[in-house]
Amino acid sequence: MDDASLANARDYYGNVLTGSRDLRTDACATIDPASPVVRAALANIHPEVGGRYYGCGLIAPACLQGARVLDLGSGAGQDAYVLAQLVGPNGAVTGVDATPEQLAVARAHLDWHRVRFGYSRSNVEFLEGDIANLEALGLAAESYDVVVSNCVFNLVADKAAVFAASHKLLKHGGELYFSDVYADRRLPAALAADPVLHGECLAGALYWNDFLRIAKTAGFADPRLVRSRRLAINDDAIAAKLAPARFYSATYRLFKLGGLESACEDYGQAVRYKGGIEGEEAAFTLDAHHVIEAGRIFPVCGNTYSMLGETRFAPHFDFFGDKSRHFGIFEGCGTQIPFSDGIDKAAAVCC
Repeated sequence: MDDASLANARDYYGNVLTGSRDLRTDACATIDPASPVVRAALANIHPEVGGRYYGCGLIAPACLQGARVLDLGSGAGQDAYVLAQLVGPNGAVTGVDATPEQLAVARAHLDWHRVRFGYSRSNVEFLEGDIANLEALGLAAESYDVVVSNCVFNLVADKAAVFAASHKLLKHGGELYFSDVYADRRLPAALAADPVLHGECLAGALYWNDFLRIAKTAGFADPRLVRSRRLAINDDAIAAKLAPARFYSATYRLFKLGGLESACEDYGQAVRYKGGIEGEEAAFTLDAHHVIEAGRIFPVCGNTYSMLGETRFAPHFDFFGDKSRHFGIFEGCGTQIPFSDGIDKAAAVCC
């Protein structure tokens, strides 16, 4: 972050907020229904850790057993401790945060969670650092299976640096799975100087199409929207400053894969989900347009074929076809604003 953004984030989350009840909007709140697997993991979180949670989405993607996960902006540690259970004792979670008060809470309960999980040693570590300058932490390139973040990228001034570093740290086939706040337009730069608007995750929200450009420039060629919801700015004073912009909480998954195309190209390929992914036994959700029922032949574009075939999901699918014949672009894969004005939206199929 630049100095002003970093200082405000540290002050807002270290001093202004003493718990999630102090938030003035729902931008940094999660209302998405958790799966039974995630609900069970949340039941094992220390109350003090849960009481200082400021996320805007669920960042617990499926199929994490044994994975190495990096949590950017880990705060008091709730997501990191949930992920520690999902990766299991043979996996590992590293949390990075810039706010000493948040890190103190997260670290104070390392052993409590280890005992609660039944692990012989903790599989979680927390590092203090600026996620816009991850190189300073000496993290090894291509050493993580998954990078996650929960409502933190908007707080960073140099967002391009975060996406570029995430891409560098991921292994081939790894993914960046994160939730954040987006705007339906570019916001006036002056809003970023308002400590409340910035701290509430609104003033730093990216215009959604700028996000797509930045992500693609970093090497994530085909960002996939998992879910979204329109944010209600219930504080009248804050709403007046931000009007007429609309804001959305959205969860994306971005894969580090070579050869992804800029559009959904049809090669006559298909997949069949064999099941076996915990929590998604009946159907696997890749994104809002790909809910793939077990046992059904499901037509996919070339990019989706790669996202399933060159990642940790591959053992759970059968694959049909290749790229020897091209049939054009899948109909309906356009460029309009991708978010839903409702609470949540997931279409059954697209491509």
